[in-house]
This record gives sequence, structure tokens and C-alpha cells, in this order.
Amino acid sequence: MTYTTIFFDLDDTLYPHNSGLWQAIKNRISLYMHEQLGMTWEEIPAHREEYFRNYGTTLRGIQANFDVDEDAYHAYVHQLPLDEYIAPDPNLLALLEHLPQKKIILTSADEKHARRVLKHLTLTKHFEQILDVHAIAPHIKPQPEAFQRAMDLVGETDPHRCVIIDDLPRTTHAAKDFGFFSIIKGDKGSPEDADARLNDWNKLPILLNGKHK
Repeated sequence: MTYTTIFFDLDDTLYPHNSGLWQAIKNRISLYMHEQLGMTWEEIPAHREEYFRNYGTTLRGIQANFDVDEDAYHAYVHQLPLDEYIAPDPNLLALLEHLPQKKIILTSADEKHARRVLKHLTLTKHFEQILDVHAIAPHIKPQPEAFQRAMDLVGETDPHRCVIIDDLPRTTHAAKDFGFFSIIKGDKGSPEDADARLNDWNKLPILLNGKHK
């Protein structure tokens, strides 16, 4: 199969999962729920688990239960100094220079955060589009409707020509069922959750050439 589009997740995918950035963002989300929504620290973990399970993201759960300004929420939770957590990866830069496929960001964050991260990683020029939480609304990964919406927005008609790289097994599993060639970035999940696993960006061309078995 010749793949024509690769959908890249952003957080914990384009930078190492142990960078601490996503954990810092999650801490900011909890702080938002405490300071802006008045939740106690004790009840926040259960609410976050419920929102993530039932709505796909914590924000979607918050929106279903509170009147919040979405832009203000994103500004609050992403208010972090990126240089303390992440840095450009020469291997990823070299890879993206030579990949012939259309390269798209597909993230559950907002576009402003995505652009800030891409700029910091010096990756902006390598991605044709950013499909953020607003672009695929009202759907969200891992809903199949989100994958269909992403395809429509980039002009793809065949899911089997699409690749997705994501760090969340529930996303890669759903994308695999949808028809994408699905790659888990990192060590989460089981072999059934994706078509392949990737820990070294240099190995991506091998996977795309069908040598992942």
C-alpha cells in the first residue's frame, strides 16, 4: 500500500513522553478545575477520569457541566515555558525533510498551542495543516467521525492510504479499526492496539514500507 497522508498527534508524540510537558499541562488542568471551577483537590481526579471516559477530553466534560470560555481555558492550561521541557530533535527534523507524504497535525489541543509547540521544535514548515480540537468538532479522537472529518479536511477519500502516529492506545486502536495504518509512539498499550510500534523516528520509513511484521 502506498500511503499518501500521515496524521501526527502533537503532545507526547512529537516530543518525548518523559519530557514532563504533558504532565505539567495536566497539572495546569487540575489547577484550573480547582481555581476556576471551585472543585476540591480530592474530587478532581474522579471528575477528570469521568470526563475523559465519557467525553473524550477533560475540556469536553467541563463544557458539558460548566459555562466556560474555551479560549481562556486553553490559554490557562498551556501557560508553560516550553524551553524547560522540550527541544528540537535532529532525527525528527531530518525525517520530515524527506517523507514524501502529506504531513498533518491531528491534535485534541487547540491550534494556538500546536503552533507554539511546532515553532519551539522548529517543525512548523513541515506540516501542511493543523487539525485541532475546533477543526474536528463536535467529534474528538478516538471517535471514527473524527477520523472521517480529518480525511475530509485534507482531501483524502481512502482510509487505507492514511497513517496515524499517536501515543494513546485507544486512539491507535480506533484508528486501526477505521482503516488507518496505525502506529503507537512509545511503550503504552498492547500489540493489538496498533499495526506497529515506534520508539525511534529513524525506523518510520521501514514501517511505512511494510516491513513492520
